[in-house]
Amino acid sequence: MSIWFNIVTLEDCARLDAGMQGKGTLMQTLGIKITEIGDDYMVATMPANPAVHNPLGIVHGGANVALAETVASYAANFVVDFTRYYCVGQEINANHLKASRNGELTATAKPVHLGKRSSVWEVLIRNSAGELCCISRMTAAVVER
Repeated sequence: MSIWFNIVTLEDCARLDAGMQGKGTLMQTLGIKITEIGDDYMVATMPANPAVHNPLGIVHGGANVALAETVASYAANFVVDFTRYYCVGQEINANHLKASRNGELTATAKPVHLGKRSSVWEVLIRNSAGELCCISRMTAAVVER
């Protein structure tokens, strides 16, 4: 059974992103893309390259958190009636488990809790080899328009 308020497609995500073109959002700067939508999950990718590295030459922990919050926020906003509500990140944490240098990071967001005023999302980030690099949890506040 689908968790989405309406049927959601990659085109819907692209349309939302296209509305922000030219605004220099963090999502655009980091190259984050929504790439897959299932009945109860959403997936985003981000290149692991020098643009997101820290001085040690590995992916900056903040880039992992930005990827996690992006995919969880997109997912949270498609769970609610977007004509009446929108969702914003209220709290996020992350455990960085394995350093990444190159390739692509893939983040999968799944709901832990879907409530009237908040939702909680678990995000697993894996490297190109499929190894778990980061576990994040984000709480999204549901706000009336």
